[in-house]
Amino acid sequence: MQTHIQAIKPEDIIKILLRRRWYIIIPFCLSMIVGIYLVLFLPKIYRAETMVLLQPQRVNTEFVRPITSADIDAMVNTISQQILSRSNLKKIINEFKLFSGPKLKNMFLQDKIADMRKRILISVKRSADYRRGIESFKISFKGEEPEVVVKVTNALAKNFISENLKKREIYTKNTSESFDKELSVLKERLEKSEQFLKDFRKEYSGGLPEQLETNLRTIDRLSEQLISKQQRLQDEKNRLHEVENGISERQNLQTTEELETYDALNRHQLVAQLKELKTRYTDQHPDIIRLKKRIADLENEAQTPEGNIQNKNIRKVIKRLEAEILDLTRKISHYEDMVENTPKREQELTVLQRDFDNINTTYNSYLDRKREAVLAVNMEKKQKMEQFRILDPASLPERPSEPDMVQLFLIIIAAGLGIGGGLTVLLEYFDTSIRKPADIELSLGIPVLSTIPIIYQPRDIIKRRFNQILSYFSIMASSFLFILFFMLVFIGEDRTVGLAKKFLSI
Repeated sequence: MQTHIQAIKPEDIIKILLRRRWYIIIPFCLSMIVGIYLVLFLPKIYRAETMVLLQPQRVNTEFVRPITSADIDAMVNTISQQILSRSNLKKIINEFKLFSGPKLKNMFLQDKIADMRKRILISVKRSADYRRGIESFKISFKGEEPEVVVKVTNALAKNFISENLKKREIYTKNTSESFDKELSVLKERLEKSEQFLKDFRKEYSGGLPEQLETNLRTIDRLSEQLISKQQRLQDEKNRLHEVENGISERQNLQTTEELETYDALNRHQLVAQLKELKTRYTDQHPDIIRLKKRIADLENEAQTPEGNIQNKNIRKVIKRLEAEILDLTRKISHYEDMVENTPKREQELTVLQRDFDNINTTYNSYLDRKREAVLAVNMEKKQKMEQFRILDPASLPERPSEPDMVQLFLIIIAAGLGIGGGLTVLLEYFDTSIRKPADIELSLGIPVLSTIPIIYQPRDIIKRRFNQILSYFSIMASSFLFILFFMLVFIGEDRTVGLAKKFLSI
């Protein structure tokens, strides 16, 4: 071991590498061989992915509202459940004959489905506009065979889209049918409520709140008629009393001349009273009207010796007036009862009207939703509503995703060069041989006066040339191994084999 350390020059490093080349070339070639073996025979896992775009509906939402709208989390859960459902995965396994190898064919179906779920990855891309929710999502699947991986990935996307369309159509159809049932029930309730309202108005017609003013005016009019009838009845009773008194006095007179004298005297008195009243009142005054009627009756009585006929007529008028007064009293009582019960009827009518309005509002709301549901069903059939569409189908993966070949490449290169470099450093560190005059001067501390060059024998010359040829060959071999390893990692096994076949055919 050298006890003194001297500065190492670049040319010294080159000499060391040339001298220790086999400690670098052999580990590097071995590492390349190990790397190529791992690339060729290490179990590879390929991953393929497809992008599914959520295409918004092509009809303005102000005209047709989507029925199958949902929030983001619910939609994500729905997508995952549909893709990872047992029935869907079982269909995929049977269609592509997965797990059919001799070591896997005896697996239980439950284990196969669990393994499938581990191989499937769903990543969701949310829209920047939170109201739109999901913008797109990716479905990726990994497996050992790249062709099968691509087919399975595309099948997962297509099955999801087809099942989603079916479920949306079924959902919209069921929603429309549900609206039909609800509308039928609401229509029946609306008709019953409307009939209750009509029956109520019919039963209490005349006593409804909107007829209150009319009823009050009718009571005033009937009251005026009642007062007039009562006044007339009193006049007729007075007249009957006068007629009966006149008949009694006339019966006490003995001769016709006395009767005529009595009647004339009585008429003159009444005419005098009429003239006196006219000086104070108009012709429309009740007393003047009564005196005129009395004078006319006396003139009629002058034509008939007896007043029995007039007595009967007056009694008939009195009877008729009493009947009319009784009828007016009953009518007034009836209208007063209706006016008195108007607040109660108003409250009852308000309750019935409120129930009718509520049911009618609900019915119209459901009717609007029903129209929207019908439009949505038609739009779903024409695929103009919100739907999923495959934006980027899965393509054949060129290199495996597991293991990471780039990382493996770097590890193998670092291992080959690291082992060779480490051996070279260790050997140089423990090497005590003298290679140049400076080593003698450094170790012995005395100057070197002259050196004798190495004299090679013919056998040594042949050996050196063979060693050089072998070194060139080893460098070419290591370069070939490195290029092959590089192509297998970054280009892929299939393309590398294709290029090799083309090269060999040339």
